[in-house]
Amino acid sequence: MARVTLKTLAEAVGVSPATVSNAYNRPGQLSVELRERILATADELGYAGPDPAGRALRSGRAGSIGVLFTEHLSYAFSDPYAVGFLTGLSQVVERQGTSIVLLPVTMNGSDPDVTAVSRATIDAVTTFSVSSTHPAALLVTARGIPLVSTDLSDDPDAAWVAIDDRRAGALLGSHLGELGHRRICVIVDTNLPAGSEARLVPSDDQVSCVVCRTRLRGLRDSLPEADILLVSGGHNAFSSGKSAAAFGLDHQPGCTALVGISDVVALGALETLHDRGLVPGRDVSVCGVDDIPAAESAGLTTIRQPIVEKGRRVGELLLDPTIAERQVLLPIELVVRSSTGPALSRPSTPGRHGREQRRRRQPVSQQDGDVDAL
Repeated sequence: MARVTLKTLAEAVGVSPATVSNAYNRPGQLSVELRERILATADELGYAGPDPAGRALRSGRAGSIGVLFTEHLSYAFSDPYAVGFLTGLSQVVERQGTSIVLLPVTMNGSDPDVTAVSRATIDAVTTFSVSSTHPAALLVTARGIPLVSTDLSDDPDAAWVAIDDRRAGALLGSHLGELGHRRICVIVDTNLPAGSEARLVPSDDQVSCVVCRTRLRGLRDSLPEADILLVSGGHNAFSSGKSAAAFGLDHQPGCTALVGISDVVALGALETLHDRGLVPGRDVSVCGVDDIPAAESAGLTTIRQPIVEKGRRVGELLLDPTIAERQVLLPIELVVRSSTGPALSRPSTPGRHGREQRRRRQPVSQQDGDVDAL
């Protein structure tokens, strides 16, 4: 059977191809009767509708923007930071009748699979924790598609909306330093599945997340004499933070603080302390970055950034190339809550015995109802 095209349908109905196109794209231009007759004939002939790629070529617009990220597709709907960012982005693009196309770049063996990027019909792209030198981002540039990053760049021609992630790490480090913390476990992101068996990360360059590495540099800047242990339980997820925190407490004798490079893993670390009978901010301090909604109710000390606003500003740059200010640095602030406090000397006994350790350290007067002296 010959392929049914828009021209074929027009001839069958006895109208012009432009009229058929209006039936799909500008229904208000036709009477209800004529549009229903066109659609009924299309159904009889098996015509599925205009080719979106062809329509994009003719109009010069695809009517969609892409979001490039290096996690699985489900990550965009489960990570609170991603949800907030996409909320802000969608608030802008929906006003323009534009769609969002998620472009996950997973690994194909040792190489990233950029098939989704090469096939995407999109007007512009934003990156979500993806380096500008990543093969997928380079492919976007090679295709001539406008790109707005969410990371700082020294390139004067680059467009981005970002926070100073290095300063974010430095703010956390300064806060912990003022509290006397010198033995610290930092929970970082790797490409392993969430909640994997935790392990040491021997060097900063093995941290998979670009933003995480930048925050880690800031932390080291402000704590030059601290003993910092890098641990990971997989990619950015609650379960990863939980397993990494347990590993860190057991392998960093005297660890007094756990730093989550994101709030998500920091919240997992809080759960580990709870499981061991340790009190955040008293026995061990915990802090994170982002200030996602769950951070406040958990009493988590963190770095606040305007997540939804970041998504909105990115959307504006993506849809309006005439905006003069193409590099936007958003404000951040340290939010101190109950999960951090003065450093205490912790026994080097593995952390799984934390409840027993704490009981042995309690003065007798506390058992009689006095205020905790620790």
